Amino acid sequence: MDLIPRALQLLLDKDMIGFAGLWAVDGVAEFPFAPPGWPSRLEGRAAVEDYVRDYTKTFDVRAIPKQVVHQSTDPDVAVAEFDIEGVLVATGEPYRYSYIVVFTTRDGEIVSYRDYWNPIHLQEWRA
Repeated sequence: MDLIPRALQLLLDKDMIGFAGLWAVDGVAEFPFAPPGWPSRLEGRAAVEDYVRDYTKTFDVRAIPKQVVHQSTDPDVAVAEFDIEGVLVATGEPYRYSYIVVFTTRDGEIVSYRDYWNPIHLQEWRA
């Protein structure tokens, strides 16, 4: 699934509008471990764009040193493991974070994106 490396490259390029543009108009992003006050579901490309628009004001992504894609038996579903390294913009502190995301695509666009990020890192980022 070449869409995943393209999505990660857009993050590295800090092209958040391009990243959101990978979603189908009716695509969904879900965050099953989102803590209270954070969205657990975004419905539609416009909602994803609103969510990621200011990402670069918080995180300065500098490298994606790990990228592994596990293709499922369904050609439209893959699981991606990746690490992102960068700097927290507000503090200048470095960060490295690991992600596991389940992607489902249709006609070359993301229709479902389930991001199993760890909310414990929020405490570190806000400290």
